[in-house]
Amino acid sequence: MISFLKGLDEDIRKSLIAQIRNLWTHSSTAIEGNTLTLGETAFVIDEGLTVSGKPLKDHQEVVGHARAIELIYNMIEKNTPVSDKDLFDLHKSIQTSVIVDVYKPIGGWKKEPNGTYMIDGDKQLFYEYASPSDVPVLMEKWLNLLNSKLQSHLSQKEAAHVYSDLHISFVHIHPFFDGNGRMARLIANLPVLKSGYPPILIPKLLRREYIRSLSQYEIASGTPSKNEALLNMNKELDKFREFCVAAWKDAIDLVKQAHLQQEKRSVTKNV
Repeated sequence: MISFLKGLDEDIRKSLIAQIRNLWTHSSTAIEGNTLTLGETAFVIDEGLTVSGKPLKDHQEVVGHARAIELIYNMIEKNTPVSDKDLFDLHKSIQTSVIVDVYKPIGGWKKEPNGTYMIDGDKQLFYEYASPSDVPVLMEKWLNLLNSKLQSHLSQKEAAHVYSDLHISFVHIHPFFDGNGRMARLIANLPVLKSGYPPILIPKLLRREYIRSLSQYEIASGTPSKNEALLNMNKELDKFREFCVAAWKDAIDLVKQAHLQQEKRSVTKNV
């Protein structure tokens, strides 16, 4: 059992797991434009029903993301090195849209270049992610970093920094044709959870700051190459680490509330 769940009665533990699942799913999909509210997200996952007036795509996304969270917990229980196949299975869970295109594989590395426009001061520019030919080597380095961090217990500060480093380097590579942000916000939490902490969740309200922080790192670092280091230790990485520490508050508060409820129940039992 993950450490932050220990000492909780079964009903409180199950409630906390569901609350984290709902907030994790809502915040991560909302960052990508999903229109379901937190309450609607919980309703769709718990009841398996749709919300009138909301796109079917949005329902499929939250169900797929909730399923992906289960895969994350399963990876921790297996306690074996994470492989590219594990990443492919995770990608299949979150990528719920049916796309019949060999150049847009679901559960496989991208086959075509991808990039996006970014704002650098008062200028707009097009940013190119890692080339498809470099992705296998870069992701081998990334998996080595992930698996090395899964081997030891991390302090809370170390866990936040490891999450930040895994998150930002994954997004920097952009190894899949789509779904890279949701993948990063899931898989980077493995060492955090393995060390006994609740996952770091990026709040929807911090979306603009989050995107800007990622963009600033990528602009400062340039397009990643298989011949270069996985991470660029620059001030933009430090800023992203600070951002992630602040973003952790919501999940930590949920855990505190659950344990306070347990303490109240324990006091009542002993009276």
